[in-house]
Amino acid sequence: MKRLDYKLIEALDSVVRFGGFERAAEKLCITQSAVSQRIKQLEQMMAKPLLVRSQPPGLTEAGQQVMSLYRRVVILEQDLLDSIHHQDSGRFSPVTLAVNADSVATWLLPALAPLLKQEKIELHLLVNDEARALENMRRGEATAAISLQSQPLPGCQADYLGEMRYLCVCSADFAQRYFPKGVNREALLKAPALTFGPLDDMHRDFLQQHFNLPNSSAPCHVVPSSEAFVKMAKAGLAYCMVCEVQIKDALEEGQLINLLPHLWDTRSLYWHHWVLETGRLKALSDRVIKKGRELLYRPY
Repeated sequence: MKRLDYKLIEALDSVVRFGGFERAAEKLCITQSAVSQRIKQLEQMMAKPLLVRSQPPGLTEAGQQVMSLYRRVVILEQDLLDSIHHQDSGRFSPVTLAVNADSVATWLLPALAPLLKQEKIELHLLVNDEARALENMRRGEATAAISLQSQPLPGCQADYLGEMRYLCVCSADFAQRYFPKGVNREALLKAPALTFGPLDDMHRDFLQQHFNLPNSSAPCHVVPSSEAFVKMAKAGLAYCMVCEVQIKDALEEGQLINLLPHLWDTRSLYWHHWVLETGRLKALSDRVIKKGRELLYRPY
């Protein structure tokens, strides 16, 4: 079997990264026909289809494996060249992370800020539910991921970061309006709640576990934004499950109240990354693990 031609893989990466052949051709400064020919040549070399020609384009399982390797090689190559020449090339290395919205809204960006100032890293965030972020890494779309799963992918390792604790909160006037006699099944059937999206099962599971309420039995707004969650709760529009670290000040200032102080939910977060990391990737992982363990709750 012939060795991989990274010029051909670059075309595949560009089509997927930029969402089509036209934009890939613009980025590579070649024609769309040349992009198509490179991908066809790569698929012939691999004897397997690599690109799902949909809108937007995607990757087959084999394509995901090729892309996962390629994106790591690009970063490792840049680190090697900088090290050999003992100087900064000035080029930014693209790094894609699959992360959950609550980590982005709270601890992750402050943790990465010093590194992003020091290293030439072009950060791409794929914001996904933490229960599903590992799929982005498995498909070759991300170099590392924050996930609930403790079992790493082949060739990877999973480092425990800590716990995100979620409280059930609302504004004082919302509580007075919907829960004047306390939180019970009857009141919960009438009070509007918030959920992040159709794949977010935290609110549903919380109600089912503690109040035996079946799915979709209570009104629920769908708002895919951690920041909007807090704003809507403060405005008295709904109650919701929010990570404690995000609303610490709001609770202390009385803008929000903890509806159920004796009940909460937790999510264990793990940092998934490749075992063989050097340079920028290793620095990024070291930073995430160190700051995650400092800022997240750790019961032991």
